[in-house]
Amino acid sequence: MTETRDEWIKKRAYALWEEEGYPTGRESIHWEQARHEREALDGSAASSQGKEIKPRAKRSVAGSKTNGVVTPAPKRTASRKTAS
Repeated sequence: MTETRDEWIKKRAYALWEEEGYPTGRESIHWEQARHEREALDGSAASSQGKEIKPRAKRSVAGSKTNGVVTPAPKRTASRKTAS
């Protein structure tokens, strides 16, 4: 048996309420946060088996590209903190 969207939101809102230590007067905030989380899950790509499909990582160039010419990125130097 699969749970409905509203059941999922209800359970998640309850979990958020518990995580915050059972505060009063924050029901609508927990409900909205749970609803937004559910929308994010619904919007993510899923396979037919219900498992989330991870998007491929975009390849990036180390430097910036302008008119087909790649200029190297500035080198990072390690900063050291001195003990006071």
